[in-house]
Amino acid sequence: MTLSYGALVSSGLGKTLATNLGLPRPTRLRRHRPGTDLVPGAVYVAGHGAAPLAAIVNAMLVRAGVQVATRPSTSVVGVVLDLTTIDTPADLETLRATLGPALKSLAPTGRVIVLARPVDSATTVAQAAARRAVEGIVRSIGKELRAGGTANTVYVAQGADTRIEAVLRFLLSGRSAYVSGQVFTVGEAIGEVTAPQDWDAPLAGKVAVVTGAARGIGAAIAEVLARDGASVVCVDVPSASGPLSEVANRLRGSALALDVTAKDAGAQIARHAAERHGGFDIVVHNAGITRDKLLANTEADRWASVLDVNLLSILAMNEALIPAIREGGHLVNVASIAGIAGNRGQTNYAASKAGVIGLTSALATDPAVRARKVTVNAVAPGFIETEMTAKVPLATRELGRLMNSLNQGGLPVDVAETIGFLAWDASRGITGNTIRVCGQMLLGA
Repeated sequence: MTLSYGALVSSGLGKTLATNLGLPRPTRLRRHRPGTDLVPGAVYVAGHGAAPLAAIVNAMLVRAGVQVATRPSTSVVGVVLDLTTIDTPADLETLRATLGPALKSLAPTGRVIVLARPVDSATTVAQAAARRAVEGIVRSIGKELRAGGTANTVYVAQGADTRIEAVLRFLLSGRSAYVSGQVFTVGEAIGEVTAPQDWDAPLAGKVAVVTGAARGIGAAIAEVLARDGASVVCVDVPSASGPLSEVANRLRGSALALDVTAKDAGAQIARHAAERHGGFDIVVHNAGITRDKLLANTEADRWASVLDVNLLSILAMNEALIPAIREGGHLVNVASIAGIAGNRGQTNYAASKAGVIGLTSALATDPAVRARKVTVNAVAPGFIETEMTAKVPLATRELGRLMNSLNQGGLPVDVAETIGFLAWDASRGITGNTIRVCGQMLLGA
C-alpha cells in the first residue's frame, strides 16, 4: 500500500497533527463538470476609476446566470478587479483596499482575477511600473490563498475589451482548477471571435489532432476535446496501437499509429484527417519522451532522441500541418515547467521544452500563420499525476506534489482543460501565450 502525504493529513490522527502543527492540507479542487453552473455562488466585481471592463464583466456574468455582488460577503466565490485605468503605483491602493477585505470572505476554491493593460503599451514610466507591479501582487496573492483558491492576471490590450469573455469563463470555472499565478494576454483577434452556441460544447463541429494520445495527458486531452464536441484524431507510436485504438473507439474518433519523427508524419496526419474527417481545425502537439541523465553523462543518442521527438518533430510536422489546417484553426503545444525553470538531470528535456515555448512565440507572429488566422499557444505542465510520476521515488514525488501553492499534484484533465480553452474560437484574442498548469509551482516564474 502506498502512503501519500495528502492521504495522511486528510484523515484520522494525521489530520489532527496537521491542524496542530500548521502543516498544509490539500483541498479537493473544484473541477469542471458539464451541465453545472459557471461558479457555485456570487462574484464580486470592482475597479479603479472609470473601470471600463467592470461593466463588461458584469454584463457577461449576468448572461451566464451568475449573481454579481456589489460588496464582498461570505457567499463570494470569485473576485474580478479592473485596474485598466491605473497610472501610477499610488493607484495600487485600490487593489489593497478592495482585495484585502474580499480575500477574508472568499469561499473555498475561490477565484481572484485582476485585469490590467499590458506593460509594453504604457505611455509613462510610472504607468509601466504600476502595471508590472500588478503581476507581482497577484502572484503573491496566489501564494497566500488557501483552500484551493487561485489568482491570475489578465492583460487586456486597448481595443480588446470585448474579447475577454472566454478567459473569464475559463478562470472562474472549474476548468482552471490547477492554474494559478499565471498571466494571460488578450490582444488582437486572430480571425473572428465567436462565442459557442453552447458553452458546454465549445468545440462542436471541430476536428482535433492529438499526438501522444494513447495514455496519460494525451488521452486526457483527447477525452476533454471530445467531451467538448470535437471529433478527435488520436495519434501515437505503433507500439501503443492497442491503447490508442481503445481511446479512439471510446471517443468515437479515429486512430493513427504513427511515429511523429517519421519524415512524412505531418503529411500522413493531414491525409488521414482529410480522408476520415474532411479536414482538421485543431492540432495539439503533445507527444514527448524523457531520457534523463546528468549532462556530463549524456550520450549523443540520448540527447538527440529527446530533441527529435519533443521539438524537431513539431517543426517538421508543422510544415505540412499549417498549410493544411482549416482557416481559423488553433495550434497548441505542450511544453513543460522544465523548459522554464530547468530540472536536474533533464538538460535535453528542458532544452526541448524551452524550444517549444520559443517556437510558439515565433509561430504566433509568423505572417503565414496569421494569414490563415491560426492561433498558437502553449501549456507548460508542472507535477501532474501520471503513470510516469507514480514511478518517481516517494520522497521526490511528495516534494513535487507539495512544492506549489495548492499543495498537491495536478491531474491530466487539468492540462487538457487548459488546452481545450486555448482551442475555443471564443479565445481568438489569445495567441503567443504560454500558460503554466502547475498549481503555481514554487520553481520558475
